[in-house]
Amino acid sequence: MVSDSVLNCVGSTPLVRLQRCFPRPGVEVLGKLEMLNPCGSMKDRPARYIIEQGVREGSLRPGMRIVESTSGNLGVALAVAARMHGMSFTAVVDPNTSPTNLRLLELFGADVDMVTEQDSAGGYLQTRVLRASSYADADPDVVWINQYANERNWRAYYETVGAEILHAVDGPIDYLVGPVSTTGSLHGTVRRLRESHPELKAVAVDAVGSVIFGTPPRKRRIPGFGASRVPEIFKSEEIDQVFHIADASSAAGCRRLAETEGILAGGSSGAVISALEELLAGVTGLARVVALLPDRGERYLDSVYDDAWVDEVKADAARADLAEAP
Repeated sequence: MVSDSVLNCVGSTPLVRLQRCFPRPGVEVLGKLEMLNPCGSMKDRPARYIIEQGVREGSLRPGMRIVESTSGNLGVALAVAARMHGMSFTAVVDPNTSPTNLRLLELFGADVDMVTEQDSAGGYLQTRVLRASSYADADPDVVWINQYANERNWRAYYETVGAEILHAVDGPIDYLVGPVSTTGSLHGTVRRLRESHPELKAVAVDAVGSVIFGTPPRKRRIPGFGASRVPEIFKSEEIDQVFHIADASSAAGCRRLAETEGILAGGSSGAVISALEELLAGVTGLARVVALLPDRGERYLDSVYDDAWVDEVKADAARADLAEAP
């Protein structure tokens, strides 16, 4: 098959049985390898969908500028999608954005604006959001994507990931496990799956230090995982269970996945693997689990795959625990 654009190659990522990582009789864990999207992550899906829907309805057109607060993956995908449609793109990032993602943004033609002031939750998200919205307020030809409030975010996954899983999997699906930040990927996918599997359990994997589920803020080191504000599109009543995974445990999950399955995945995928260990410890009988693995691991070689980085985050966590102790 020959495509007219790299955007037409987004989606149709494979499902792989993680039978070496989770060799448990009667339990099947299927990993959705979103790192095989052309720009390297599941964020290719909303980037393509949001821009194409905007072009179709006329709210986006060649020559306009789009802007978004991003930790990297969505920014890379938006930079490519914008260029394919004759638009420019400004990525509002923060110091946690990896050098690799910053370089990719530049290579794909994005203008990069880095905020350095932390928000009230100790992260940068609120600061980034305010900066991104200010661009749109100042110029009518600038459109802010606003992934945390954009209904097309979750809709992109409903239309694509959810449909792909239903097409690929015969029989019941008992659990969908996925990491959260905007919550769009988990919400969109589970809404589609529940149309065919109404008893399916939605399991969110959040970062220690994320405030999405009402837990206290703390410094987080893995970009694009967790959030320092509650997304407007988030619906807590649709989530059945949540696991909060620390940065070091996310790194351990990444390494386990690489060692057992030969899959080099990013930090939030490692968190999913660690959460699956906890989830499956409480599962009895037969079960089929689909796990969303959002991005590839090459962008994390200097973090979750680096021993010195892991030692540093463990030390940070120990200091935070001491500071919070009564």
